[in-house]
Order: sequence, then C-alpha cells, then structure tokens
Amino acid sequence: MSVRGLDTNILIRFLIADDPKQSITVRSLFQRGIREGKRFHVSTIVLCEIVWVLRTVYRFTRRETVLSLDSLLESSFLEIQDLDLVQHALDDYREGRADFADYLIGCQNRRAGCTDTLTFDSDLASSPGFALLS
Repeated sequence: MSVRGLDTNILIRFLIADDPKQSITVRSLFQRGIREGKRFHVSTIVLCEIVWVLRTVYRFTRRETVLSLDSLLESSFLEIQDLDLVQHALDDYREGRADFADYLIGCQNRRAGCTDTLTFDSDLASSPGFALLS
C-alpha cells in the first residue's frame, strides 16, 4: 500500500476550508484515497505547524485547536508519526500552559532517554520532565 506525505497547507485546507478550490481538491483527494484504501502520512513537524497556524493566523482557542488535532488523530486514513507521543503531548497541551511543540519535544526527549528537558519557558515549570534553567 502506498503512503503519501502531507504538507501543513493540505491539512489546513481540510480543517479550515479557507480556500474553496483547494479545499475541494483536498477533500476529493481524501475521498479517493479512502475508497482506494490509501493512507496519508502526517509528520510531527506538520502537526506543530498546524497548531501554530490555527493559533496565530486563525486565532483558534486552545480548546478549538485541541479539537482540530483530535479530529486529525481520529482520521483512519491519516498515519500520524509517533502517534503515542503526539497523543501524550496533546493531553499535556490540553491541560497545560505551554505550546504543543514544547510538550512534543519533551515527549521525544524522554523517548530518547533524556532525564529531563531544560528550558527557560516558565510555562513548563510545573510540567513533569522539564527543568527550568536559571
């Protein structure tokens, strides 16, 4: 089975439908892929970019952003890189104060065997696995 990778702009069109022509093209691609049993790969970098775009460009709330990511993670035709780490980072993001990318970095560092992740970000001060550098 072939797997095709997706760039951030494809998934933004899917989530936001801000460009009608491109949004229709993306939905058609996904519908055809589903019929043909194809899957589409979403990297963790793309997920971080999606959060940034939703929060800064479209002014989504944290809750709206989480719901959008949840919908992507639940899509059977999407293959999410490091799904277990992404789900954990999303849970931390849902409850925490820092950015999704920060939580994902912490999860990736733990998997790599790091004892903690050093940061200057005070929003991570009470998050397990992070240590403020002062």
